[in-house]
Parts: sequence; structure tokens; C-alpha cells
Amino acid sequence: MAGKASLLERIGNIAKITMNNPASLNSMTQALLDDTHQALREVDDDPEIRAVILTGAGRAFCTGGDLPYILTFDNISKSRKYIQDIARIVNTIVHMSKPVIAMVNGVAAGAGFSRALSCDLIFCGVAARFSQSFVRIGLIPDGSATYFLPRTIGLHRAKELMSTGDIINADQAFQIGLVNRVVEDEKLWDETRRFAEQLAYYAPLAICLMKKVLN
Repeated sequence: MAGKASLLERIGNIAKITMNNPASLNSMTQALLDDTHQALREVDDDPEIRAVILTGAGRAFCTGGDLPYILTFDNISKSRKYIQDIARIVNTIVHMSKPVIAMVNGVAAGAGFSRALSCDLIFCGVAARFSQSFVRIGLIPDGSATYFLPRTIGLHRAKELMSTGDIINADQAFQIGLVNRVVEDEKLWDETRRFAEQLAYYAPLAICLMKKVLN
């Protein structure tokens, strides 16, 4: 388990999925993409699980694409598959029957920011930082940000964050409606787990249909 790039832990009827590439701030290697998708599929298929928490190991949630890994791609097919594998995770989160809470424990940048947006709720610690950093490396946002960010904070604010790549802190994220709650870092897990337990208590079919209709 320790060697996996994404760790799955069951705590009663809650699942905690931890992206586990802390040395590079949980950037998305192929292993991280594959293991995260597998973990999400497992919990979606598990009738005992009623709520999911997605987070990152160490001091980051996820910093998006792993640039050293991406630079090894020598043809367009590899690049296309990589983007499709990122999208596969987003689609699984969006269409799964259980609510998914992004527990942002540090940096969420690029496609890592996008991954948080694809979740149903976002809780973050005081140390959290968010950046739509694509423009800084000559890319346009991917991983669902162009869909979810305008719906979350409004079109003009979304254009500003995407066009500048500015880094915003947890308080700023809360002020613009990007995150649901900001929690002291040392209390983040306890607060997120308590909320997940609350979601898990309610009728799962109602939660599932509510999520489906809203999305």
C-alpha cells in the first residue's frame, strides 16, 4: 500500500483517498492518475461507502501535471492519452453516486486546482493556496476548470484567475465563493471528516439524485 501513488482508506462508511506523490507536491504522474482512478472506482462500487474525501499527502493537494514526466512524451498520442486520463478522473468524480469533498491541505495549482473544482465541496486549510497556473507555461486550463470555475465564482472572476495565473490564499478563496469552508490546518481532517459523516447519515439516494440534477 505504501508504494501506491494514491492511497485508499476506509473509515466506517467514509472513504479517504490520498494522492501520494509528496516529493513533487502530488503532481500527476501516470501512476498517480491510474491509482487515483482505481481508488475512485472502488469506492463508487462499494455500497458501504457513502461519502468520499479526496486529499493530498504532505504539504500540497495537487500541483497539476508532472512537467518532467510530460516532457518525456515524444508524440501527440501520449499527450492526448495523458489529458484523457485526467478527464477520466473528473468524469468519475462527477458521475459517481457518492458526494466527494476535496480536502485541500496546501497548494492546488493547474489541473490540481481543476480536480478540486470537480468535487462536490471544497474544504481547505489556512495554508491552502490556489492558482490557475496554466497561462504561465503557455497552456489553456484543462481538467474541467473551464466548465466548473465560471459556475463557481462567476465568469469575470474566472477569466481573471485564468488570465493571470495569480495565487490566491484560503481567505480570498472563501471570499469569492471558491471554497465552502476554511479551517485551521491542524483541524482540517477532523472538520472534513465530521462533515462527511453528516453527509453519510442522510439518505444516499437523495444525495445521489441531488448531485446528478445539480451537475
